[in-house]
Order: sequence, then structure tokens, then C-alpha cells
Amino acid sequence: MSIKLIKKLRKNEAGATAVEYGLIAALVTIAIVATLTSLGTEITNTFSGIGDDLSQASTSGG
Repeated sequence: MSIKLIKKLRKNEAGATAVEYGLIAALVTIAIVATLTSLGTEITNTFSGIGDDLSQASTSGG
């Protein structure tokens, strides 16, 4: 490899920036999935309770 090519590759940081953004996006995705997984049952139970309450309210007329 020529010295000019090596210097050019060292200065080119566009690929490194894209990789960094990719890693950040992956970490955020992992955090969201972990949070939703741990809260999934709670959220399901809450919405089921809301659905039951709405069903009872509509059948009882109020």
C-alpha cells in the first residue's frame, strides 16, 4: 500500500461515524426490548383490566 492511500484512509471517518450510529441504534433497541419485555405482562394485565371495565360499563348502561 502506498503512503498516500494509508493517510487518506486514516482521515476518512465517514465509515466510522456510520458504525458508531449503528452501535448506538442497536443499544437503544436492546434497551427498549428489555424494558418492554420486563413490563409486558404488566401492560397486558392493565389493558385487559381496562377492556373488562369498558365491557362491564357498556353492558350495565353506565
